[in-house]
Amino acid sequence: MLFYGLLLLFLKQNEKIIVMSQESVKDTYLNYRTRNMQELEKVSRRIVTVGFIRLFLFVAGACSIYFLWNFGAMCVITAFLVFVIPFVFAVKYDTKLHIRKKYLEKAVQVCNEELSALDYDWSAFDGGNDFVNGEHSYSNDLDLFGDKSLFRMLNRTISPDGRRFLAHDMENHPLGKDNIDRRAEAVKELAGMTDFRMEYRIRGLVNKNGLLDMEKLEEWGRSRSVFYTNRFYSVLPALVFFLNMLFVVLAMIDYITYTVPGLFFSGAAIISFAFSGKISKIQSSYDKRLKSLETYSFLLSMIEKTDFRSSNLKKIKDSINTEGKPASMSIHRLDKLMNELDQRNNFIVYFLLNGLFFWEMRQIIRIEKWKAENASKLSVWIKAVADIDVYCSFATYSYNNPDNVYPEILDGDFVYEAKGLGHVMMKRDVCVCNDLSIKTSPYFIIITGANMAGKSTYLRTIGVNYLFACLGLPVYAESMRLAPVRLVTSLRTTDSLMDNESYFFAELKRLKMIIDRLASGEKLFIILDEILKGTNSADKQKGSLALVSQLLGFGTNGIIATHDLMLGTLKERFPENISNFCFEADIKDDELTFSYKMREGIASNMNACFLMNKMGIAVVE
Repeated sequence: MLFYGLLLLFLKQNEKIIVMSQESVKDTYLNYRTRNMQELEKVSRRIVTVGFIRLFLFVAGACSIYFLWNFGAMCVITAFLVFVIPFVFAVKYDTKLHIRKKYLEKAVQVCNEELSALDYDWSAFDGGNDFVNGEHSYSNDLDLFGDKSLFRMLNRTISPDGRRFLAHDMENHPLGKDNIDRRAEAVKELAGMTDFRMEYRIRGLVNKNGLLDMEKLEEWGRSRSVFYTNRFYSVLPALVFFLNMLFVVLAMIDYITYTVPGLFFSGAAIISFAFSGKISKIQSSYDKRLKSLETYSFLLSMIEKTDFRSSNLKKIKDSINTEGKPASMSIHRLDKLMNELDQRNNFIVYFLLNGLFFWEMRQIIRIEKWKAENASKLSVWIKAVADIDVYCSFATYSYNNPDNVYPEILDGDFVYEAKGLGHVMMKRDVCVCNDLSIKTSPYFIIITGANMAGKSTYLRTIGVNYLFACLGLPVYAESMRLAPVRLVTSLRTTDSLMDNESYFFAELKRLKMIIDRLASGEKLFIILDEILKGTNSADKQKGSLALVSQLLGFGTNGIIATHDLMLGTLKERFPENISNFCFEADIKDDELTFSYKMREGIASNMNACFLMNKMGIAVVE
């Protein structure tokens, strides 16, 4: 009794730890939101104050210049300096304040989104509807994509490539103990780096133009350079500058009149207009592709400055450590060149600089030179940002679910053992957890039971946690041991009007795909819900028995849920390779109840006729 008392006390203490841990996650987001909201209020007040100061300086400066105009140039210049210079600094400070305000607004938004996610509301996140694929091995059955999907629950990506990589990982789950363990190690490390993850996401969201994807940047890198590769154009800006200086020096020594450098300067400025159309076209194409460079530079800088411990994160960081300047500095340099090129929109600056040394052509040449030197590295840099993006999504899930556990990943033949397994998207206070044990091959679990008793939910629970374990994520279970193979499911086969396919034929195609993969030697873990639903009972029973026998012959493992109690008789033929479990519907006091707890054996209670009678639908005895 003393032992059980101590055990109960230990469990209660553990329960408190979990509750406190979950509350601490919520408190972290609440405190983070509060700090940012307080700073946002201060920044908003400063913006109003600076706005009044700018207005005062502008009006005071204009009035001073007006009233001092007749007192000489010195007075006018003094008034200009006294009011205009502070006005310029006020404008710059106001710009910084607005940038900071935008950042703080996104920070508050991110906190609100995570607080909603803790309450099982993921509506703020992208569900990846464009990735929906009914032909995939398990995507449609496990709700990988869509409005109520696993992708929407996990997705915190801020880059197009990160979003695509996340979808790819979910559709092509990793295998191998070392591979999965390294992924889990990276997820655990980032889960403990809340400030890094929050900053990474906020910085990505602040960019109003959106981060560019690798394909568009690679397309830009492959585009033809117009000026840099042309020897005449490449020396023209230097030649114009040299001639300008030469004529000025000659005029200063009275060798020529000042009219000559003036005419040459004006002529150069006018001639530069001949290149403006081509340069504008190039700049336009650059703008569409490179507006997000500043954000990429900042995200790369975050990666460069962080001392990662896990091998996968170190590898990502090492990939951007190129010779010479850091990746972030190189991209910052290109961003600076692009911003400088935008000065051509100021006509006065444009005229003066072009007349002096064909400035806009010089800027395009410098950008094209950067492209020639660095374009091949861009895809590596952008991939590093996307890879961290995916790991941040996984780590946020891990952080938000501290009651989940990391599974023990094994090498060797297939094993799937779990205690207290629950569906990751179900609220903890209503989710009923069950166990699973598959320790040998070949081996199948046959699950029978009534409608609505929990069979299908249990199958998805097994599949989802299996996928999460392979991704290096924690699972909703008390414990799990897994030696994974490829996952294949058939839970939601539908007919296709587009392909003129019946429901039954679509299901047969799915089953043939499984058989063909097994016949090729591939190792699979198979989850099936109600085999051969599209045919009559006698045919279905015969076909189902034959299919399970064939699957066992391939030495594979799986779980099959069915209403057909005859499948339970397979245990008599394969006592070492089949187990029977069921979800029962209990009828008590003329009411139907479900425990959603899995029991050993074959189901004994079916509820179709009972429910039809309760709804007033006549049932022939």
